[in-house]
Amino acid sequence: MNFTQSFRLAIKSLTTSKMRALLTMLGIIIGVGAVIVILSLGNGLTGMVQQQVDKLGINMIQAQFFGGTADMLPDPEDMYDLVEANADILTGVSPYLGVNAVVRHGSDKFDRTSLYGVSEIMYNAATGYTIDGEQLAKGRFISYMDVERRENVCIIGAYLEQEAFDGDALGKQLSIDGRPLTVVGVLKRNAELEMLPGSQDDQIYIPYTTALEIMGSRWVNLYIFTSTSGETADAGKRVIEAYLNDFFRTDDGMYNYFYIMTMAEQANQINAMMGVAMGVLVAIAAISLLVGGIGIMNIMLVSVTERTREIGVRKSLGAKRKDIRSQFVIEAGTTSAIGGILGIGFGWMLAKGIGAVLGGMLSENMGGGVFDATPTMGAILLSFSVSVGIGVLFGYLPANKAAKLNPIDALRYD
Repeated sequence: MNFTQSFRLAIKSLTTSKMRALLTMLGIIIGVGAVIVILSLGNGLTGMVQQQVDKLGINMIQAQFFGGTADMLPDPEDMYDLVEANADILTGVSPYLGVNAVVRHGSDKFDRTSLYGVSEIMYNAATGYTIDGEQLAKGRFISYMDVERRENVCIIGAYLEQEAFDGDALGKQLSIDGRPLTVVGVLKRNAELEMLPGSQDDQIYIPYTTALEIMGSRWVNLYIFTSTSGETADAGKRVIEAYLNDFFRTDDGMYNYFYIMTMAEQANQINAMMGVAMGVLVAIAAISLLVGGIGIMNIMLVSVTERTREIGVRKSLGAKRKDIRSQFVIEAGTTSAIGGILGIGFGWMLAKGIGAVLGGMLSENMGGGVFDATPTMGAILLSFSVSVGIGVLFGYLPANKAAKLNPIDALRYD
């Protein structure tokens, strides 16, 4: 008996008892569907992280300080000197500090507005984005001269423009701890977000030199460097690390006062953590496939018992053990293959539905981006192959039992 004949017999056997066949496939359907959903969501998250990296710039390097006092840390001027001394690798640096201050416009007080002191490097004119992933809607960003002269200028978010200035903020003033600042730019509204107090649209950028004056301090614990390209980011990290190790005069300064990470390393860390989480979830989903395989084996054992006389007749007519074995193995594989196909369809629809909901939430938290949870061809082929393999594996024992039946005993079976 060839494969085509065995396959036709397998289909006939399945259609004879449709409900039993469906219940047999249920474990495979759920397992394959779960694997498709998990892999699709994982790919969607990885793609979204890559979008953020591309938007912010793969050439970004962060250097953050921990502990100590302002007197123990490098000045912003030291960081600028480091960039100038390594112009072949580093292209700029921006101190990045959060400012705790009172924001007012007239009698209105904005308690939840986020305020940051930065330099002109914060905005990349080539990509049109800030390092935080924001875009300009009106006006301009902070310039080098604003930083150098400690100008009283600011760039505000769309929420603040609407609430404080009725949508027309350019050239007008607000105060930060009583210091008047002129609005020279307005950030583009995040379309995915509702404009609320404390949201991503409720923020202000000012020159870091102005921020230090408002704070009455020179404490800066975070610097953002840019390298000439993504390929030189690692070299830039080594230059910064060597300088800071020498500054603190330690051989293991990373573990004492500072920590340096490139954007690529951040993305790799996130992807690695997601990979581990996805692997655990896939392993859990694989339990359903195991249960499905046991279900197939159980039903095939029942089928062998029900068809004992048929097996005896076939053997008496000259069927060999390998013919009987292949028939039942193909039947088990066909059952799991159909279950796998149904599971792929189920997983596809579920992945698209969950992706639509989850994508909206992630877009809000990550400042935009497209979350694509469409299953990849690799995930589909992997799931289908595993489902067929499980059917063949768990169907072999019943098939082998059928092949070893004595034809005389099988014909006598009632």
